[in-house]
Parts: sequence; structure tokens; C-alpha cells
Amino acid sequence: MNRLADVLIAGTGLALTSPVLGLAALAIKLEDGGPVLYRQTRVGKDGKDFELLKLRTMVVGAERMGAGYAVNAGDPRITRVGRVLRRTSIDELPQLWNVLRGDMSIIGPRPTLRYQVEQYDERQRRRLEVKPGLTGWAQVNGRAALPWAERIELDVWYVDNRSPLLDLKILLRTPLALFRGTYKGATGGWHGTPER
Repeated sequence: MNRLADVLIAGTGLALTSPVLGLAALAIKLEDGGPVLYRQTRVGKDGKDFELLKLRTMVVGAERMGAGYAVNAGDPRITRVGRVLRRTSIDELPQLWNVLRGDMSIIGPRPTLRYQVEQYDERQRRRLEVKPGLTGWAQVNGRAALPWAERIELDVWYVDNRSPLLDLKILLRTPLALFRGTYKGATGGWHGTPER
């Protein structure tokens, strides 16, 4: 049932947002001529790697400049178009394709980089027991303002308590988190990860 819901929501989401994705892609291309999509290896369910897709919001080669994989508020590597895409979470829309491919789910812990997973303790590794998601319990509970350990703890709590009702609650609270700005504050570097 979860997989069916993921496919239906992701497919519908891609169809409805295709005009927005098209305009965003055009804006990215016109700004600096670089690639529209940013691809990065992330860690998914059971610790397996997959290629995460996002719209590019930073200059090409950003991970080799400045703070590297860390992204700070007002980071000069973020493009003008990128600032708008991050603020509105439009840059995350290509991950609906990750959901269709089965790499991700609509609801679940946000996917992290391999070096971050290697720092998990045994309890924190439990967040890998479910597919990573577009949005999750940590995202709707003020992730941008929370310390790393507390964010992971929220993800582990979700793994222990997940249910269709909880998923629905997260889904309904995500637009409010987006509107308040507490969600996007963490997405451009969900875990301090940059884009090109």
C-alpha cells in the first residue's frame, strides 16, 4: 500500500508540477549555462547508495569551493535563481522521480551522505531501516533550528512509530512547515550538503 501511494502521489506531483519544473530549468540554464540537474550519491534504505536528483541551485563545482560540503546561510555559491528555488523548495521536485524509481518514499528520513552515515551510532543507524523521504517527522518539527543529534532522534522515533496515520499527519503538516520557512531552512543543506 505504501508503494502504491508513493507511485500515485509522485506521478501526480510530477504531472502537476511539470510546468514549474520547466520554467525552473529554463531559468537555471539562462543564468549561467550550466547543467539543470544536480546528482549526488546518498544513502538509502539498508545503507544502499542511490543517485539523488535536485535542481541545481549552486555554482558549478560548489563542493570544491569555500566551505565544501557545508552550506551556510547566505552562501555566495548559491545562485540568484537557486535562492528562489531553495526558498520555495522547488529544487526538491526532481526527487519525485526518485520516488517513482523506488529509491525514496514520500515520507521518511531525509537521505544523507555516506560520510555522515559512518558517524552514526548503533541507534542512529536504525533510521536506515526505512526508505528516505521527501519530507519527514524531523522536517515538520523545525529541523532547521534543531541540533544534528535531535534531528536524527526524531527520525529514529519515526521509524519506531510509523503508521499510515502518522504519515498522513506529516503530509498535512508539510505545507505549513514550508509556509513558515522552517522546512526549507534545512533542505538546501539537509545535512550541510551542497549542490552544483
